[in-house]
Amino acid sequence: MDHDYDVIIVGGGMVGASMACALAPLNLRIGLVEAFPFRSDQQPSYDVRAIALAEGSQRIMATIGLWEKMSSGATAIQQIHISDRGHFGVTRLNAREENVKALGYVVENRFIGQALKQALDQYDNIEQLIPARLTQLQTTEQGAQLNIEQNGETRQISTRLIIAADGASSVVRQQLGIGVEHSDYNQTAVICTVSSEKRHQNVAYERFTDSGPLALLPLSDNRLSLVYTVENELLDELLQLDDAGFLQRLQQRFGYRLGGFIRCSARKAYPLALMRIKQDIAPSTVLIGNAAHTVHPVAGQGFNLGIRDVATLAELIAGAVHEQQDFGNSMLLQQYSDWRAKDQRDVTLFTDGLVRVFTNPLSPLQSARSKALGLTNILAPIKHGLARQAMGLRGKLPRLSRGLPL
Repeated sequence: MDHDYDVIIVGGGMVGASMACALAPLNLRIGLVEAFPFRSDQQPSYDVRAIALAEGSQRIMATIGLWEKMSSGATAIQQIHISDRGHFGVTRLNAREENVKALGYVVENRFIGQALKQALDQYDNIEQLIPARLTQLQTTEQGAQLNIEQNGETRQISTRLIIAADGASSVVRQQLGIGVEHSDYNQTAVICTVSSEKRHQNVAYERFTDSGPLALLPLSDNRLSLVYTVENELLDELLQLDDAGFLQRLQQRFGYRLGGFIRCSARKAYPLALMRIKQDIAPSTVLIGNAAHTVHPVAGQGFNLGIRDVATLAELIAGAVHEQQDFGNSMLLQQYSDWRAKDQRDVTLFTDGLVRVFTNPLSPLQSARSKALGLTNILAPIKHGLARQAMGLRGKLPRLSRGLPL
């Protein structure tokens, strides 16, 4: 059966656009459907947030030709400092001890978005259907038919494979009737950029508090990207504080390792929930990124998990293309699902466990947490395993994570 496209990617945010760039060298006919124009405030690649890009994810970006386009906006993470407010135990991860240049990099989303847009424009085999909305979807084992609304008109297109990267509220997932499990953390992440009196020296801080984790990630010009997790009942109070009051509250929660906090940008709030789906594949369809899983931002794993989805799926599709096989068949999609299952499960359990353990007020558990952080810092095998997890280098790695082209 002849199709309009070999692959349709629904969702042109950072994961979907990265997927298109990874597949582009295979000379497939790729359609990228995205509801919001690039550089729109509603387009998720262009907002105030920054991404902690793990070492493994940086290798993926470099291998598909994106890293050099965004590296000017990247700040290396040389150390990660993990602590529990009010307790003595501390774990410190160090790039030098892991024999890597950096444990990861912090990149503002706007730089990633700009790099992706520049890359997409370079490929003649990627048609950007932007802005356009998916309105109807039918799938079979032989391919899929999609109705999209573009410029006020409805257009019907067909493809051999749909890759859904359209976020936590995925329209593709809803159209297919795939079930979802939600777990509300009753927490919201308040995001902004802050500056401190002392130099951050390329250290990323993860500090657990009784109301949720607090992360400070190093940026250029001695700025830090702040992810301040707060219980929902305290959110309005925190957002209503003026800048001085907010910085004072942050000082109380974080302490003085960086001296005083002296400046902050406008704050934005993002509700937090754990989301898992019943299945990540359907006939001629695969779900990746936040369309398939959303996790708590503790340890900065969410985007990195999605980029590993991209690397794995791209490798399997490339293998099928090289062997002139059907890359939309159910066996290949099942292979993808099986390969990704352990990493997705491990990251979900890891992040969810951290949040629940470190916000538990029971005194015996508080003491155990402190001891665990201290022991992790001195027990090399455990510390190395934690570092590999943070760098996205555990388990069966796809070629792109190892710096190998498809």
